[in-house]
Amino acid sequence: MGHPSPSIEKLRVMILRRWWAVSGLLWLTVAPLSLWSLRPEIAQLRQYFTWSTVRLGLGYNRPAAIGLGLCVGLTVALLVNESRNILWGMTKDEQQRLEKLCDRIEAQGPSHPLWRRLHRD
Repeated sequence: MGHPSPSIEKLRVMILRRWWAVSGLLWLTVAPLSLWSLRPEIAQLRQYFTWSTVRLGLGYNRPAAIGLGLCVGLTVALLVNESRNILWGMTKDEQQRLEKLCDRIEAQGPSHPLWRRLHRD
């Protein structure tokens, strides 16, 4: 896995930042709504904490469980992916995908939404 070109690395960072923005937006919107719907379970947990209460609270409140799972899942996926990139670099498949995307952006030119950001500096 060779070193990617500067434009490919720039594109990877741009995409990663967008995913972090999506994750942050989920944590600011979906997570509070999910926790709000778990108020009775949280009140019970404050009195007497058991893992059974946590499991049942999430099991009987599916939307809250899905919302919190989405927030946690996306955040963990982003952290694992970035850790893998830091430790071992990009996979060949990921590098090829980004090269194709970079080629499409170049082919379309300034009319592509990412072209200007890719050609800054």
